[in-house]
Amino acid sequence: MTQAASGPHDPYHALRFAEYRRYLLGTCAMAIASLIQSVVMGWQVYEITHSALSLGLVGLAEALPCLGLTLVGGYAADRMDRRSLALLSLSVLLAGAVLLFLMNRNGPPTVAWPFYAIQAMAGVGRAFNRPATQALRTELVPREAFANAATWNSSVFQTAMVLGPAAGGLLYGFGGAPSAYGVEVALLLLGGVAIFTLSPHPRLTPVQGGISKSLKEGIAFVFSQQVLMGAMSLDLFAVLFGGAPALLPMFAADLLRVGPQGLGLLRAAPAVGSILISLTLAHRKPMASAGRTLLVSVALFGLCWIAFAFSTNLILSLFLLAISGALDSVSVVLRQTLLQIRTPAALMGRVSAVSSFFITSSNEIGAFESGVAARLLGLIPSVVFGGLMTLGVVAMTTWKAPELRKLKYLHPVE
Repeated sequence: MTQAASGPHDPYHALRFAEYRRYLLGTCAMAIASLIQSVVMGWQVYEITHSALSLGLVGLAEALPCLGLTLVGGYAADRMDRRSLALLSLSVLLAGAVLLFLMNRNGPPTVAWPFYAIQAMAGVGRAFNRPATQALRTELVPREAFANAATWNSSVFQTAMVLGPAAGGLLYGFGGAPSAYGVEVALLLLGGVAIFTLSPHPRLTPVQGGISKSLKEGIAFVFSQQVLMGAMSLDLFAVLFGGAPALLPMFAADLLRVGPQGLGLLRAAPAVGSILISLTLAHRKPMASAGRTLLVSVALFGLCWIAFAFSTNLILSLFLLAISGALDSVSVVLRQTLLQIRTPAALMGRVSAVSSFFITSSNEIGAFESGVAARLLGLIPSVVFGGLMTLGVVAMTTWKAPELRKLKYLHPVE
């Protein structure tokens, strides 16, 4: 895919493959389930503890096992059948959802530690599920459709980001925790069925050597690619400091006073903006000045969170979160496209694992960082500090990664 590529742009290229459509259904169902769990668990933990630090500990509980095992998960994704690995790791997530349902069936727990334990269990499952499902996507469409597939994957995921938090808040607010976790279990089962029906195209190059050598190959490849490394690092530190979704229960309960239903809206708002921008990206030709667009988007993302910290109006808060989601979606689409078109097929699982490592660090460790910062600085100052740190990260990346800054069109590197 180059600037001079011939023929009209087909915004539905990847969707014309039935295997990929089923893949999207499965991953969308799993994403909605995960987000239902995240919203309901966050609200329950805050109800029990009334502590910002406890919200951070939810993220840390998932991050520690996930970070410890993600690279192993990437090695497994390059060595095993990716569909089988995705299903096996999904069973771990399903077990955690079932435990949450049973734990709340006779009333909500009065202590927080069971939630941390189940979230740690989810971290183990996601350490293997993320690299397997991300790499599996490249076996369902031809290479020339990778960029379009990444855009649609982002669109569907952001749709889940709307439906999941909204469903979690509404189900918990009107039906209680058992209803919410029961729906989560059903969605995970649906996702498993969809993945089970896939027939991926076999890979041609098997992994050679032991686990240590294989992991080093994947890590070395990422560090040798300034564009990939710059994009991943930008996402890591920007989301680590700049976004504070883990603190939204505090905004909903203490500042905006909108209850669990309002929390669902706040968690869903970024995805509304993401869906709109993702659909726009899918229907347009590859953007020029991709690197500059990525850097500007992340800088504006940080500014949105700074403004959100001072908002006391629900409508304004939702608007700012939607804008931040649209900007974040640009970053996600560009990063996913870069990863898929610049990574050899034989390394896809391990490189996806490195990407997952960065994502896990930014999201889950970022949740812990947000909780600690809010405990030390206060809620509003901690979010402002994070936004300012994001601006600093953009400036540093602009300076240290000139290849990313100068990147124009996204095209495969053979």
